[in-house]
Amino acid sequence: MKELKEFTIPFVGLKLGEHRLDFNISKSFFESFEYKEFNDVTIKLDVLLIKKNIMLEFTLAFEGFVNMNCDIINEPYNQSISGSFHFVVNFGDTFNDENEALIIIPHGSYEINIQQYIYESIVLAIPTRKVHPGIENGTLESDILTKLEELRPKQNINLEEGKITDPRWDELKKLLTDK
Repeated sequence: MKELKEFTIPFVGLKLGEHRLDFNISKSFFESFEYKEFNDVTIKLDVLLIKKNIMLEFTLAFEGFVNMNCDIINEPYNQSISGSFHFVVNFGDTFNDENEALIIIPHGSYEINIQQYIYESIVLAIPTRKVHPGIENGTLESDILTKLEELRPKQNINLEEGKITDPRWDELKKLLTDK
């Protein structure tokens, strides 16, 4: 990971209370993590920092679009994305980020880089199965979808039982009855 200075927040000179920061996240942000799943990124990030006497509270709220390839047809599409992440920064003897909601930084620190927490919260907001919206609503025309439909196994309807069965399994069931 290449550290980006714009996400390093100096908190020493800030007054107690709320502070708001706005960032625009682009593809270059993810390239600094060598993450290449996105074709393009347009995300607006709002950071709320609440400075207290003994700790800092951060709330990261993001919303926007990432352009990525569909898992089924490998066509690019825009996936809307939004979410938030809340964590607390406290002071201690050594740096400790084992607990994702509580980060401990050494006494005497005067700044914190939130780049890693932004990256993780955005990547975790991406759905695990990336499906083009045109596939879900049936409006997308594609050679790949046509071929997948041709190769789909045909289903048999058993009129006696009223069940729809897969012919591949029907052949295997015959093995049980052919003794």
